[in-house]
Amino acid sequence: MHSEDLWERNARWWQDTFTEGADPEYEEQILPLAERFVRGAHRVLELGCGEGQVSRRIARLGADVVGLDPAPTQIRAAYGRDASVRCVQARAQQIPCAGGAFDAVVLCLVLEHIDPFEPVVDEVARVLVPGGRFVAFLSHPLLQAPGSAWMIDEDLDEQYWRVGPYLHDDVITDEVAPGVHFSFAHRPLSRYVHAMGKAGLYVYDMAEPAPTAAVLAETAGFAHDDTIPRLLVLCARRVL
Repeated sequence: MHSEDLWERNARWWQDTFTEGADPEYEEQILPLAERFVRGAHRVLELGCGEGQVSRRIARLGADVVGLDPAPTQIRAAYGRDASVRCVQARAQQIPCAGGAFDAVVLCLVLEHIDPFEPVVDEVARVLVPGGRFVAFLSHPLLQAPGSAWMIDEDLDEQYWRVGPYLHDDVITDEVAPGVHFSFAHRPLSRYVHAMGKAGLYVYDMAEPAPTAAVLAETAGFAHDDTIPRLLVLCARRVL
């Protein structure tokens, strides 16, 4: 099944699991970081907006926000929760907006579900004004490498994070909850940076926040798990 079809099929699960107040990672890290890196922008586009919680948070800063998502169920939910944020059913690879329409574009945990992702980066560059900001939240590529996981070596009495074949691209469909499947693409960080640079989007900042206490409470409690970042945020400006 196509990745976009999976998101439509599982839209209500996503709305229940990751709506406002339901997920500590969103509440304690993603939403505050979105505020931090987008603050001061006046015309903001969020690609893959889902039910709209990131768009709503940015709108509270006083920005004019447009949210795009390919799943109609998500768009209906977004409108139902706040009709003041304009949400449109559309694909990130084909943004139905004029060039230079926005001074900031946000993608929150979207690029790792799109393959190939380069057309999305090209579209982001097209709709940004010169000097405009691109803020991309990713599941940290360290965690997405095939076979990466926490390991317990009882013989050596050690716990450690095993990194799989990081430099190899990989696409899988994974069951994230009973009956809920999504496609995930692993790519090394350099793939994203090179594609952004080619499109004229130059990275000027990056964040790798340590997991919060609430997030760690949901894990298995491995030693040093607070040293393994789950999120990566890339911030770039359009310079071409």
